[in-house]
Amino acid sequence: MKSIYIGLMSGTSVDSIDAAATCFDDRGFTFLGALNHSIPSPLQQNIFNLCQSGLDTVQLYAETDNQLGELFAEAAIALMTQHNLSTDQIIAIGSHGQTVRHSPPGGQLPAFSQQIGDPNIIAARTNCPVVADFRRADMAYGGHGAPLVPAFHQQLFSHQHLNRAIINIGGIANITVLPATKPDTDSDCYGYDTGPGNVLLDSWVKLHRNTAFDTNGNWGAGGEISTPLLQQLKSHDYFAKPAPKSTGRETFNQQWLEEQLNSIDDIAPQDVQATLMQLTAETIADQIKSLKIEIDQVFICGGGAFNTDLIGRLDAALPNTDLATTAELGLDPNWVEACAFAWLAKQRIEKQPGNLPAVTGASKPAILGGIYLP
Repeated sequence: MKSIYIGLMSGTSVDSIDAAATCFDDRGFTFLGALNHSIPSPLQQNIFNLCQSGLDTVQLYAETDNQLGELFAEAAIALMTQHNLSTDQIIAIGSHGQTVRHSPPGGQLPAFSQQIGDPNIIAARTNCPVVADFRRADMAYGGHGAPLVPAFHQQLFSHQHLNRAIINIGGIANITVLPATKPDTDSDCYGYDTGPGNVLLDSWVKLHRNTAFDTNGNWGAGGEISTPLLQQLKSHDYFAKPAPKSTGRETFNQQWLEEQLNSIDDIAPQDVQATLMQLTAETIADQIKSLKIEIDQVFICGGGAFNTDLIGRLDAALPNTDLATTAELGLDPNWVEACAFAWLAKQRIEKQPGNLPAVTGASKPAILGGIYLP
């Protein structure tokens, strides 16, 4: 009997495609396996160009949309091959795609969110139904279309007696607040993007060290925090905005960082990296401290979970809170988001809502995503 869903995810960092196979049945959620599928450097650069006004064209958009569709299909097929899964076992593939623009409600531009990676190609190559375009239904009801993973966090990680926070540190960091699910209490989950996660760290180390990321945070760990720069970065009005809120590479990017550095005395590149590390840690910790409930446990997922220095800074900023990764809850932090989009595909197939209005600001729960048949 079919019960397997595949989730495909490529985030703000554009470092790889995560593919995860999951099973949802009467026993609950079972993680079957996952893999990373690399994104070739020329395609990465095309994605970055599409994220930047002036370098984007309709031609580049169309070409990259097709190329990513092929790559997402390759990732799904590689996963199925690795775990001996046949197409008749797969109910659907949930593909997040690659976000190239995100313009949340309340800004100067019309609200929209655009992901690419043609789902028609994924369906044709894999011979599996594909669910994609998850964000725009939520936005049609006035929501931000982001973050969408808190609904999955709520299903998987809530605890009856403990207040938990799940922190996903991808390119952008986001928080899911999971109040204890005690009977007869208000246990509605909520969440939002806290600000930059790895996006500034990765772009800065790429510029100065020509590496995709700062392994374990080792380079930043050897630098000194610049208090003037940290204060300048934290003065961005996004951090003081009330939730619901979402952000992306459109707001926090290399150009914005360079503009902030122009108003500060010369700082060694390594010290900038240390300061960016502190920015991510402090802005996450500030949000946890500002919550209306006291958080008992914090669990980290996403690529930032493996940045030893970053996690050390976050732990130091939250001295009275238990801090661990989602591995302690049974799911490797690498695969939480990909599994979330497998779950969102399940919700769509079963005609169940996938968003949480308390998180996104939508006016109602919505069934998310379109179905693309092979």
